[in-house]
Amino acid sequence: MMTILLAEDEPQTAQLIEFKLKQAGFKVVHAPDGEKALALVGPTRPALVLLDGLMPVMDGFEVLRRLKEDPATRNIPVIMLTARARDKDVVTGLELGAADYMVKPFSPSELVARVRKVLGPLTDPKAGEAPRP
Repeated sequence: MMTILLAEDEPQTAQLIEFKLKQAGFKVVHAPDGEKALALVGPTRPALVLLDGLMPVMDGFEVLRRLKEDPATRNIPVIMLTARARDKDVVTGLELGAADYMVKPFSPSELVARVRKVLGPLTDPKAGEAPRP
C-alpha cells in the first residue's frame, strides 16, 4: 500500500481528502502545517506529497522548495492543493517542481485520479485489464 503525506491545515478538508484516498487504497499520513510535513517526510517515506499552499508555520511553496532542494526528497512527486489560483502562483508551483497543481475547491474524485496519474499505472485499479469493445 502506497503512503501519501497530506499537508493540510483545514481539518474538514483534510478529513475528506484522507477518506477518499483511503477508499482508493492509499495509506495517508496527515500533517497540519508545513513544518510538521517536512519532519514527517523522512520517517514516512511517502510515495507522494499533497501540499496545501497556505498553511501556518511554513507555507506549501516553501515546503515544496525545500523538498526539491534536498537530494533525499527531490524525486518525491508533489501535488499542490491551494486556493491560490492566480497564474503567477500556478506557474511558481510548477516551476518549483510540483507534478500537478489543483485549485480549491476541487472534486475529491478528480484528486484521486490525478494522484493515480502522477504515481503511475500500478495505482490504477483497471491496470492490466483488456480494453472494452
